[in-house]
Amino acid sequence: MIEFTRIAIVDDKQPNRVSLNERVSSAHACEVIFTAVNGDDFLDKMKNCPVESRPELVLMDIDMPIMDGIEAVKRANQLYPNVKYLMVTVFDDDEKIFEAIKAGANGYLLKDESGPVIANAIKEVLEFGGAPMSPRIARKALNLLMNAKIDSKVADKDEYELSSREMDILKLMVEGCDYKVVAERLNISPHTVRKHIANIYEKLHVCSKVDAVKIALKKGWFGSFLSI
Repeated sequence: MIEFTRIAIVDDKQPNRVSLNERVSSAHACEVIFTAVNGDDFLDKMKNCPVESRPELVLMDIDMPIMDGIEAVKRANQLYPNVKYLMVTVFDDDEKIFEAIKAGANGYLLKDESGPVIANAIKEVLEFGGAPMSPRIARKALNLLMNAKIDSKVADKDEYELSSREMDILKLMVEGCDYKVVAERLNISPHTVRKHIANIYEKLHVCSKVDAVKIALKKGWFGSFLSI
């Protein structure tokens, strides 16, 4: 029996909702639980959706009336922390990318991506805890990380007492590896990888992969990784 991934699609333009539905459904076993026309509509439908039927992942537009996608993700992350959010938008400017990451988006794709690319991104988020981005977005995101100002509390890596294994994992995170690849490279289980990453977050006083990588890049712990 095929197990369908429950998703929701949020976009203010009806043709976009139809197109996304068709592209994803043709490339991945998905069940669209509902569609919404803006962030406010999305939160309303989530509130009325039974817990067992809530979407596992939401394809979220950014520029929408009443409540945009970034604000919707910010609010939804507080209410439904187990749901994942993939921004699917025409925007590739630095501010939108930065705000989406801060809001808690799990990935950032451009609307012209093909069905298989979006389907693979859904799989990467749900199965491997990845943070998929369109190549153009990834390049901009890396530039943002390299130029971001780190809090003055961030000091040398020795202060954080990261173990050699944690440093190995952090290095692979900087290189863009997802949980599965990290596990394969280090010959450990994905579960063990997750435990180490939780320890890394705690020691670095961060709560996301983006912030952990930002610290490592800014401090130059592994040299420069500029080739995306």
